[in-house]
Amino acid sequence: MTQEASPSSRRDQILQGLALMLEEDSGKRITIAALARQIGVSEAALYRHFPSKARMFEGLIEFIEQTLFERIARILEEVPEAVPRCGQILTLLLGFAEKNPGLSRLLGGDALTGETARLRQRIHQLFERLETQLKQVLREAELREGRRPAMPIPAAANMLLAHAEGRISQYVRSDFKRRPTEHWDDQWPALSARLLREAPQPA
Repeated sequence: MTQEASPSSRRDQILQGLALMLEEDSGKRITIAALARQIGVSEAALYRHFPSKARMFEGLIEFIEQTLFERIARILEEVPEAVPRCGQILTLLLGFAEKNPGLSRLLGGDALTGETARLRQRIHQLFERLETQLKQVLREAELREGRRPAMPIPAAANMLLAHAEGRISQYVRSDFKRRPTEHWDDQWPALSARLLREAPQPA
């Protein structure tokens, strides 16, 4: 007798199917009916695991958050200096988007057009959290290294994240042809060269 898939594995299968549709059906609005066909189950089976399509999207956003911030925590443990920390955080974000094209459409926001405002707010909060983390790294640079940003900390953190967001947007807009990490090894040294300067010593 065939063993039924466990609820957790079926849930993961649904989320994987949704991520694949985001990648393969770029620009199209995803329906429950189309997702059920993609996975090979009934619409009723989908609703047994998720009460709505919005909850499916939230499941993907939760996966993005968990993956990114678990790895960022490791970066903060393993890398002591501010500039390499910022570089690795941004490299992580760009690499994650590149390896997960469907999820990059969530990060870019275009997949949420026409969906509930709550989902767009979740993505906004994710990027706010990333920017806050960059601010914290830059603030700690003065305490740890005696260096501070050449511009106000909020402006510096925003500049770094805006660059990464722009690369992700280009990736989505090019139908995943223009990789987020393309030219990054050349761009990051230029972007970070004047990011920090020696903090003035008290008289």
